[in-house]
Amino acid sequence: MKFSSANRGFPAGNPIANIFVVVVGVLAIGVSIVLGFVAFVVLGSIVAVLAAIVGLRLWWFNRKLRRRPETTRPNESTAGGGVIEGEFHVIESDRHREGKDRPDE
Repeated sequence: MKFSSANRGFPAGNPIANIFVVVVGVLAIGVSIVLGFVAFVVLGSIVAVLAAIVGLRLWWFNRKLRRRPETTRPNESTAGGGVIEGEFHVIESDRHREGKDRPDE
């Protein structure tokens, strides 16, 4: 036997059973839509709360960094470049201190 799915009707020939199938199907679709919406709202609110917590923490951290004085920031000089330039002269080297007091001798 060959069954065609194009002209298939309701599974039962009884009109009361057909109405019952339609009502149960509509209720199942409605419940799934409502549960999906509730799940979307719950997950969306969890993501929003986590984003607010992370954003607040970053704001607090940046605020603390801005309040630190310029002299306590690492790797920065007062000129702002982080490099100290200048000249130096050797006044006395260790080679020329042979006759003087050394702590290691």
